[in-house]
Amino acid sequence: MALKKGSSSIQKLIEEKKKNKSVHSIIEKLIPTILLLTAVISVLTTFGIVFTLIFETFTFFTKVSFIEFITSKKWYPFSETQGSYGILPLVSGTLRVTLIAIIVAVPIGLASAIFLSEYAHENTRRIIKPILEVLAGIPTIVYGFFALTFVTPILREFIPQLEIFNALSPGIVIGIMITPMIASLSEDAMSSVPNSMREGALALGSTKFEVSMKVVLPAAISGIVASIVLAVSRAIGETMIVAVAGGSTPTWGWDVTGSIQTMTAYIVQVSTGDAGYGTTIYYSIYAVGMTLFVFTLVMNLLAQYIAKRFREVY
Repeated sequence: MALKKGSSSIQKLIEEKKKNKSVHSIIEKLIPTILLLTAVISVLTTFGIVFTLIFETFTFFTKVSFIEFITSKKWYPFSETQGSYGILPLVSGTLRVTLIAIIVAVPIGLASAIFLSEYAHENTRRIIKPILEVLAGIPTIVYGFFALTFVTPILREFIPQLEIFNALSPGIVIGIMITPMIASLSEDAMSSVPNSMREGALALGSTKFEVSMKVVLPAAISGIVASIVLAVSRAIGETMIVAVAGGSTPTWGWDVTGSIQTMTAYIVQVSTGDAGYGTTIYYSIYAVGMTLFVFTLVMNLLAQYIAKRFREVY
């Protein structure tokens, strides 16, 4: 009897294992299919977005001259008479804000990366790096009101002619926002440089600063430049900060003290319901969006090229 009970329990265990194996085999077969479907959905979504932009932009250029769009310095889509659709004022506003952001973010980001990679103790790095990266998680609308209600009043104490809505304040705050991107990616690139290169330079009598600037920085230049280019594309595509603190006056030039309008801020303005479906103003947001898409695409391709062209494998 005992033998029969033992054999029956063993048979049950064998049957359970067979069932588990069949379940696992089904799961193993399903997982690649599910992953493939998610990848296909991502690709199709991208193609759908690009197709929509191209189609609607083409419709816009049936109403407005392409030459006027890329050469005119007047952007008055809401004019009571025939509107003017020259993209240059919006491009000018976008580049002004982006340039200010890069001037702020690059020195702070690189200095932070050098400190974390070359000077900070391991425990200090574990504390400071997550705190620095928290800046990237703050909602951009919060940054926008921070620029409008805090940064702008302080700047007006030093620059009396600065208007409430201007390019300087959002540019500085966008620079603060993209600093963690530059710092984190640059620190990763510097940390990948072998310690043997540092030790060799130190053995030749170099100081810690000389090792950082003349050995580590050049060795990690591809990752650093790629991080800066990605940060530039992030600054170009920023929306809420410039929409809140930059104003809505498209102007051509390089004045940073007056109200401006960027490409993203214009899209926000029209998307709130200022234009009816099928009007020229409605289609103009797709033309502006296509211009913005081209800008960010070029920046991302440039970052990939730089990373591949100057990449050092150790």
